[in-house]
Amino acid sequence: MKLSKIVQLNFLVFCLILLASCGKKDQIIDTTALVVKVESANFITAGLSEPISIVSRTLSNGSTVDCYKIVSKSTPADHSMGPWCPSNISDDKSKGGIWLDGGNVYDVDGAFVKNLATFYKNTTWQMYNTSTGAITKTLTEADCQAAANPNVGAAYKNYCVECLPSYVSTLTKTIYIPVTPIKLTSPISFGGGPMSSGPSIRGIAFNGVVFDAPAPANIILAAYTLAPFDDAGGHINMGAGYHYHAAMGVSKKITQTDGHAAMIGYALDGFGMYERLSAAGTEYTDLDASRGHSDTVRGYHYHVDKAGANNFINSLAGAYAN
Repeated sequence: MKLSKIVQLNFLVFCLILLASCGKKDQIIDTTALVVKVESANFITAGLSEPISIVSRTLSNGSTVDCYKIVSKSTPADHSMGPWCPSNISDDKSKGGIWLDGGNVYDVDGAFVKNLATFYKNTTWQMYNTSTGAITKTLTEADCQAAANPNVGAAYKNYCVECLPSYVSTLTKTIYIPVTPIKLTSPISFGGGPMSSGPSIRGIAFNGVVFDAPAPANIILAAYTLAPFDDAGGHINMGAGYHYHAAMGVSKKITQTDGHAAMIGYALDGFGMYERLSAAGTEYTDLDASRGHSDTVRGYHYHVDKAGANNFINSLAGAYAN
């Protein structure tokens, strides 16, 4: 009996060691990649609520390093926000935003809203008044709070969800980015769901707006709601403020002198984020599983996914601040 308990104890210890070693497999530093430091001067100060500072933070691999503390106003200073929901089925695309579905970008004009039942092959969709053509949409902050959450009640079925900048005018978001990125030999998966350990935010644009996790389109559509993005790829909710779900080329970009794709921000690990296509319009074919690669000018960096994919990058190649 005692021997059996000893065997069980030894097996338990072995399992714990194995789990610990598995958890460390993505923490090994890759010393072969060229690393380019983050340039804090690239950020637009008007989009930040305080000057960028350097603080000491512990990264996901256990390293304690200098990080930039970036406190964003969660609203862009370099472009306007909205519109999102058109008001009538007669409205053209200038009165609404966009929707991402199946890898494609669709204009959310009046015709798109009118055609939702056909588009999604479900006659339950009816988001407008058949007599007046008026589109049913959120009109108040309370509407936004109730409709823009995973547990949308029946009262907001067939609503176009439009949350306004005034609802989040005092909201700030603090992001920490390593001054000198640390490349790892294995990527870190993004989290965001129950029991997940990775971060959900992908990165930050130069205007301080977050490149967020994919929008939960299935949850939105299951409630027969639509939460369009504006032409910059962003929309608002009460917890996150204004945030991007697609790179539409509207926010600040830094063009490259060698014809490489323009830079649009930094990932959470400090590596640069660049547009998908080069200046000549070509796609990069040597990207790794995270959507990154390296060159002698920019070091390791990412190229974002196409706008319709509701995605920016697939994982983090470097350590991020806890």
